[in-house]
Order: sequence, then structure tokens, then C-alpha cells
Amino acid sequence: MLRWQIAIQEYRGNMKIVHKSGNIYKNGGGLSRWALPTKPYNPAYVPTGEEPQIPIEGINITDLDCKDAALANSLDDIGKSSYDNGTFHLFHGILYHRYKHTCVMVLCSRMLINTILLEWHDKIYSGNLSEDRTMEIIKTCAWWPSSRKYVIEYCHSCDRCQKDNKATGKRFGLMIHIQQPSNPWEVVHMDWVTDLPPGCDKSYNACIVTVDRYSKTPILLPCHKDYTAMDIALLIWNRVISHTGLFKKYH
Repeated sequence: MLRWQIAIQEYRGNMKIVHKSGNIYKNGGGLSRWALPTKPYNPAYVPTGEEPQIPIEGINITDLDCKDAALANSLDDIGKSSYDNGTFHLFHGILYHRYKHTCVMVLCSRMLINTILLEWHDKIYSGNLSEDRTMEIIKTCAWWPSSRKYVIEYCHSCDRCQKDNKATGKRFGLMIHIQQPSNPWEVVHMDWVTDLPPGCDKSYNACIVTVDRYSKTPILLPCHKDYTAMDIALLIWNRVISHTGLFKKYH
């Protein structure tokens, strides 16, 4: 409702909301039938010849100093230089940050920021959510510069999160040096290249790439991608092993 009110506030007094019934739903909802005549009892009534009073001041962060010096000074302590390009709105004395379809309050105090994080992360009913889920909730109610970085640091400093979210899998082993072969064609690497355009008189559409690890010599074996394991074994035996000899290792 707040976003809707901000969106049309500028035009109230100069616009009229009219309900137009459709072919299926003849009876509109209360909001669509809200249009009132431009009479003094209408809250949106503006007498002829008077300028409508718009309680919204658009504040662009690129020139915040010249718009409202007091507001700029109150935001200096949380790093005005770190702002992203966006739009601010001052509505009934409260500053709101508006981005796409979201309009939330701007927090200027570390105490208020920590209170929000305490309520949405540390409390029992909050559940000590992860960084991303905590950020998704906070984005619906508040904004401040570098909020994501602050939330991540806050979650990393949470004692309960560090105890409960420890790694449960097996630890990674130490790095092991891969032994290099001493002779050609002792260790061979192979891989498939498929979905190639048909070639040759047999319309090959795939290729088996065989590379010697010692000399980096490749051997390309054209084939079809629907070859069976027996077809591939015969192909390697007749086209590779017959020239290089048996391999010690095959990857």
C-alpha cells in the first residue's frame, strides 16, 4: 500500500480512478470502485487554482548534499561514498530507499541496524538463518549502504552459527604430486568429442582423442557417437595399441 501511495501521490487531485467492468468479472473489487467525486468530502479533493501539496521529496544520492545537508550529515557515519545508484524518497519525515518494486526504510544508526539483525537472525523465532536468507528478509524492511557485507560479517560473528554449521563431510586430503611417466605411451589420456558435423564417406559424427602424457602426442580416431564399449576397444587396439604398444595407465 505504501508503494502504491507513493506512486500516485504526485497525481492525486489531477486524476480520477474509474472502474471499467470486464466481460467476465462484472463486479469490481473495493479498490477499483473507490473513485469518489471531486467534492470537499473527498480526501483527494484539491480546490481549483491551488497547487496540490505533495509530501514527497525525491532525493538523488548523486547530489545528496545540495538537497538536504542535515540528512547528508546523518548518513556520513555509514559511508556515503559506498552508495549504489538509486532513488530515495522522504515521506512524512522518514527516508525510504526505493528500488524497482521495493520501498524500505533507510537506517542511519548502527544501533538500529544491530537491532534489526538481532531480531531477524539471533532470536529464537528467527532460527539463525543463513546469510542469504537473512539478507532476503532484511531487504523487505530496511536498507543501508553495504548491507550485504554487514550481514555477512554479522553472521560470521554469530557464535551459534559457527558451532552448528560446521563441516560434516570428510576432510580434504593433502595435495599429492603426480608422478610423470619416464617413457612415451606409458600413460595415456582419452576423451570424446561428439556432435560433430558428419564427415568422410562413413559420416563420422564423433572423435576419440588419445594423448600421450609424456610427449603430448595426440591421435584422433574418427567414429560414431553411438559406438559400444566393444567397438571402442577394438578401435583403440587396431589404431593405437598396434603402433604404440600396451599402456601402463589409461585415464
